[in-house]
This record gives sequence, structure tokens and C-alpha cells, in this order.
Amino acid sequence: RRLPRRETQSHSRPLSTVSSHVPKSAVSVSLNSIADYPDIRTCECFDLHNELVPYGKAWAWQKELVRQKKASIQSDVDCPDTLIVLQHQPVYTMGTGSSEDYLNFDLKNAPFDVHRTERGGEVTYHGPGQLVMYPIINLRNHKMDLHWYLRSLEEVVLRALLSAFSIRASRLEGFTGVWAGDEKLAAIGIRVSQWIAYHGLALNVTADLTPFQWIIPCGIRNRGVGSIKGILGEASSSVNCGLGDAFVPSECGLLNIACDALIESFAEVFQLEVCRKPLTEAFLSGKLL
Repeated sequence: RRLPRRETQSHSRPLSTVSSHVPKSAVSVSLNSIADYPDIRTCECFDLHNELVPYGKAWAWQKELVRQKKASIQSDVDCPDTLIVLQHQPVYTMGTGSSEDYLNFDLKNAPFDVHRTERGGEVTYHGPGQLVMYPIINLRNHKMDLHWYLRSLEEVVLRALLSAFSIRASRLEGFTGVWAGDEKLAAIGIRVSQWIAYHGLALNVTADLTPFQWIIPCGIRNRGVGSIKGILGEASSSVNCGLGDAFVPSECGLLNIACDALIESFAEVFQLEVCRKPLTEAFLSGKLL
């Protein structure tokens, strides 16, 4: 039986589920159902975390991948989930119903490009030093529950922060995202069309947070924005990567560590075998095939 159309928005190796390391304050939603799959599925990963990709290009990639996955479903052909990890050139993005009241500038004189997208949520900023993760996944193969999906994306970030940096971040009741105290470290905004989810999450690693001052991030007043580098402070100039006495320089090193941790946590939470794929010219040009 074919499922009804649904469109909505809302704010490598197989790995076993790990929950004992996450503090109770960080986990308020049961994710036990993710371990119930009979088989571990494959997820193709395009890792561009050291690239500054224009927002419009990444947006086009996502929409083309969604189109392909819908076509596969119509033809009863199974296809793997897809994960894209990258950094963006400086840009502001707004959700479908975002209010311009949360912009501290005139759109005609915006400091960076502004894109109004079909995702949920209010305005946010993307730029260098921020890792953006775009899962394009078929929720029919996971759980057709948007609340579960949002909480699962939060769980990916929570586990990555704890495992890689010993940062015990948490959820904040009434808000979507991941927080360290009153500072938001990761923003989440998604779109789901016929149960194909896209858009995703953005984690501040070494980002310059100044551009957030020109907006009300995610429409949330009286709360700040933070980064991994800011939390680690001076210690971020040399980070122990779990390699004994090996240390990695701050900017590039933190991004590399955070990227690997996010991908590993994503595989763990969604019970997927993540396989990195080479970046072909066809993909980079937007043709994908």
C-alpha cells in the first residue's frame, strides 16, 4: 500500500547504540526504537567539511537527491540514505514562515546573501567554522515521526560533543537544538516531503559568532549562541584526539575531529553503515549522476 503524500517542515561501519555516556539531563526522549531494525542499511556520505560551499549549490543538491529518492520509491526501487557534510560561505537562511522582525538589518542592505527556504524555523546564520550536516533520508526506513527525527538529530550532536570533546551539552525544554547552558551550539531545521527528510543541522565549531548579532537567531530572544572553540577556550589551541600524545592544531583540527564525531554519531543513532563516496565532477556540478 502506497503511503499518502506528506510535506511538512519542522523546527565507515555499523555501530551499536550507546546511551550510558549521555547525562540524563541531555536525554529526555526514548530512542530505543532505532535499534529495532532487522538489517543495518547503507548511507552514502559526501564529506566536504573542508570546503566552503555556496548555499544555493548545496540547496540544489538536496532537492535533486530528494527528487531521485522519490522517483526510486515510485518505481519500488530501494536506495540508500545520503549524508552531506560541509561548511557554507557566509549566508543567512530563513524558513518558510520566518519573520523579518528577527532581522537586525534591512534586506536591501543585508551584510550577506539571504535565502528564504522551505525548511522550518526562523532565521539563522551559516559560515566558515560551522559544520552543516544535511541528511537526505527516507523516514519510511526509520520512523515516520517528525518529533522522533528532530530528537534524533539532537542526539547525534549530543553524542558527538561528549565523545570528542567531553562537552556535556543538553536539550532545552520548549526549544529545538543543542545547548550549553543558555548558549545554543547547534541549530536544527528540516523539511519532509513524502517522508523524505532534508535540510538538517548546523554545529558551531570554530565559527566567528559576530554575524549572529545581526539577527535574532532562530527567533529566540535573551539567549546566546556558542561554539565548541569558545567552550574549550585556550585548551582548543591543542586538542587531545584520543591518540595518546598526538595533538591537533585548533581551527582545522577541531573541524576534523567534530566532523568525524558527527558522522560516527549519525551512524550510531540511525543504525546506518556510512560509506564515504568520492566527489565526482558530476556531483560538484550539481548533476549528481
